Amino acid sequence: MPVVRLQYRAMSHIVTIIDSKLLAALSESAQSASRLRKNHNIHLQLDDPVQRLYNAMEPCTYVRPHRHQGSDRWEFFQIITGSAVVLAFDSQGKVLEKILLSDKGPNVAVEIPGNIWHTIASLQSGTVLFEIKKGPYRPLSDKDFATWAPAEGDRLAEEFVQWFVRAEPGQSPPLFI
Repeated sequence: MPVVRLQYRAMSHIVTIIDSKLLAALSESAQSASRLRKNHNIHLQLDDPVQRLYNAMEPCTYVRPHRHQGSDRWEFFQIITGSAVVLAFDSQGKVLEKILLSDKGPNVAVEIPGNIWHTIASLQSGTVLFEIKKGPYRPLSDKDFATWAPAEGDRLAEEFVQWFVRAEPGQSPPLFI
């Protein structure tokens, strides 16, 4: 399956260049996207053994809590612009850890081991993260979604996004039925 890229791309004859113009276009695209996020893949194919991408995320985008099954299915995020919160959960949705990422520091990156329930939420407009994870990407089996959180598009998803922003370690998610 081919990777769809933004129309703009800084060109070089030898290397791929990511510049501020591309990241600004990516953020602008995320702002107008229905999901309020947009990615730009650096890897050329979904079968690549290492997936590398930039994720532009706006506040209110919902990333359903999930895990990548297998001890070798880690996920790495580095903040490029803006700020975001990463939450790690137990199997019932109780917050185990909350990490604030900001382009101003002190935390600028996080690696999430395989089998850890987690989510990420943008805290400000223009947030862009660089993500690296083991490939290949298989849309139907890449993630195991938490049953204690609503599916994307559910009417309660917005409530969960607001909870992600204010949640603290030891707290449980809103009731979801």
